Amino acid sequence: MFIVIVLSIIVQLEIRFKNRIIVGRHMKEWIKYLLITLIFGGISFVLGPILWTSAPELIPSPAQLPYFMLLSAVEALFFGFGIAFLLFGWPIMKKISNPANKTTAIAFIALCWLAISWWSHDNLHRHNGMDLTGLLFIEYGFHLTLIIATLILMIYFMQEYKLSKTV
Repeated sequence: MFIVIVLSIIVQLEIRFKNRIIVGRHMKEWIKYLLITLIFGGISFVLGPILWTSAPELIPSPAQLPYFMLLSAVEALFFGFGIAFLLFGWPIMKKISNPANKTTAIAFIALCWLAISWWSHDNLHRHNGMDLTGLLFIEYGFHLTLIIATLILMIYFMQEYKLSKTV
């Protein structure tokens, strides 16, 4: 249902703003990112509580619930944007990177992971509850990999800087 709504909105936008959305025969880049972000973000927002039911001891109060829902929506949309970047971002990374930098592909994967991982990470925390063994798996599976991804990006940018000085 969500996809049908998104696609009907796209058709309406295309009819009304054809010259602004389509360049030649190709859809403008920002429209592709927006569509993938909304489609995957919407689906993941709906599927999150279905795939990962809340632990019984983690019931938010009515005052807390809107804040958790807002955070879930932001994480789901960022997941969708991460999918869009995964699909369309590689040519951009290749274009802006120095060809001598051998860490470009690894940096691209790290960027994708930094965007995509939050949705499942937060949902697993909610599902896990107060189980400390499960928490250790979440901490190592996500927190440690996020630290590694950040380190990869730091190395990538330092290498880009060094390579830019040799040109």
